[in-house]
Amino acid sequence: MKIITWNINSVRLRIGSVLRLIEEQEPDILCLQETKTPDEHFPLQPLRDAGMAHIHIHGMKSYNGVAILSRHPFESSEIHHRCGKEDCRHIAARFGAFEVHNLYIPAGGDEPDAAVNEKFRHKLAFVEEMTDWFAARYTPADRLIALGDFNIAPLEHDVWSHKQLVNVVSHTQAEVERLNAMQGSLGWVDATRHFIPADEKAYTWWSYRNHDWRKSNRGRRLDHIWVTPPLGPLLKSQEILADVRDWDKPSDHVPVLAELDV
Repeated sequence: MKIITWNINSVRLRIGSVLRLIEEQEPDILCLQETKTPDEHFPLQPLRDAGMAHIHIHGMKSYNGVAILSRHPFESSEIHHRCGKEDCRHIAARFGAFEVHNLYIPAGGDEPDAAVNEKFRHKLAFVEEMTDWFAARYTPADRLIALGDFNIAPLEHDVWSHKQLVNVVSHTQAEVERLNAMQGSLGWVDATRHFIPADEKAYTWWSYRNHDWRKSNRGRRLDHIWVTPPLGPLLKSQEILADVRDWDKPSDHVPVLAELDV
């Protein structure tokens, strides 16, 4: 099974790129974040025509939004609201052998101080709530996949410069500590780092501000695929599809792929 996560930064604007990704990679499941469209305007038919017949979406106008697209039927689907907000950041789908949770964790604004920045406070609270929720609802023996744009680069080599970004939102100690606690809640296995050593650079996001993103290579690894311990041994490969950053009208994020033998 091939599963992909991608912050698409507007599914309607980039539906051509989504269809190209489906054609080239043939994923079984494709999860999107930041779809930026209410459900009634989601481009369902082109995706169904491309083979993704089973679609679970939760979106809003202009902001956020998540989608699970699948070639295979799911047994059930859920929409979850976090931190007392209905801002389209968490959906789930249950398949026969596993459950998928698609997350779009808040970006957190610019100021890494929860006392003065409500967006940063929301981000920390969101991760804390997810940590408690996973631990209360599941056990490490359950077969789960959590993926999406987590908006946190937890490791030193998940950013282009740990020294320069350690106090920048997405790589601060407060965020990293909370994401580590969330990962520890069920003993989640980081699919990308399962194959790429922690001392090797790995990025999934490059700012639009970089005129030549390849040359500057000032990236961050914000997009993740995690699996619970029973699925860890079934991981076969991973790939960060960096070339997608060069496609027409690209998202600032690139797709992340994991293959499992399920």
